Amino acid sequence: MKAIVRYAYGSTDVLRLAEVERPHPQAGQVLVRVHAAGIDRGVLHFLTGHPYPLRLAGTGIRTPKSPFLGRELAGVVEELGDGVTGLSRGDEVFGIGEGTFAEYACAPAEKLVPRPTGLTFAQAAALPVSGLTALQGLRDHGGVEAGQRVLITGASGGVGSFAVQLAWSYGAEVTGVCRTAKADLVRRLGADHVIDHTREDFADGKHTYDVILDLAGNPSLGRLRRALTPTGTAVIGGGETSGRVLSGFDRQLRALCVDRFVKQRLKTYICRENRRDLVVLKGLAEAGRLTPAVDRTHPLAETADALRALERGEVRGKRVVVMPGAGPDGQAASRPDA
Repeated sequence: MKAIVRYAYGSTDVLRLAEVERPHPQAGQVLVRVHAAGIDRGVLHFLTGHPYPLRLAGTGIRTPKSPFLGRELAGVVEELGDGVTGLSRGDEVFGIGEGTFAEYACAPAEKLVPRPTGLTFAQAAALPVSGLTALQGLRDHGGVEAGQRVLITGASGGVGSFAVQLAWSYGAEVTGVCRTAKADLVRRLGADHVIDHTREDFADGKHTYDVILDLAGNPSLGRLRRALTPTGTAVIGGGETSGRVLSGFDRQLRALCVDRFVKQRLKTYICRENRRDLVVLKGLAEAGRLTPAVDRTHPLAETADALRALERGEVRGKRVVVMPGAGPDGQAASRPDA
């Protein structure tokens, strides 16, 4: 099969398109013929090996344990590993796997659900990781309710584009923070108000918010607190820096310390990948409450270009990689060669 590989940590320059052996599903896994693979910001961490604690968590200390990249996918079940039930060969699915920038990838059966009716393969591939991150940030940690004022930084990004739609669907008054060129997208996604961070400061004291989902820009804890109501909640899910050791996660650690001594809530979290919430995303998509904002798709050979665009902050919503033989929507015209 064709796949994007790398054998060292580094920039997108280490990526190569190669012919490699097709993987075989282990017990509890499913082999998926990938039609489309979403690009989330976590891919950049796995590519560079930063922050360094990521390597200690199992990706490999000096060199990557796996040459493959990519986690979000949508495709067709090709083969079932031992013990897998509830899925059959030929099922169209979306979810989270390993090494999804490839024509075939293995995924835990518990992280796959049927492709949402009405979504293309490309749209479905944009949904899993970013959608889960937005859902859990607002629902589980922000506790967003109807009538609340919600601020979302990084509202035009992968997670932010889902968060704007979810907060609006919960009945909140939504304010999105983004740059000038992306304001129209954020409004189309459902934001009631848009703050252009190149011209305005969301923490200028003019407005306060019940919930802030902080996904970009790395604002200080002081700025977040100034923008909160006296008992509001700030959920920090992003805002990375270029540091190699913690890459901005030190701010999240400080938030956990400050939270113990103030009435405002300062929270941080890591996305929990689970089938139950993937089913929730599927239902929201089929109900028309959540539509992936796919900026554009790239053929597999242009994966590095898509990642560079993400690094430069050019992406509006999500970029998606489609496999050889597939159209822009990820629908395969014919079965790719093994």
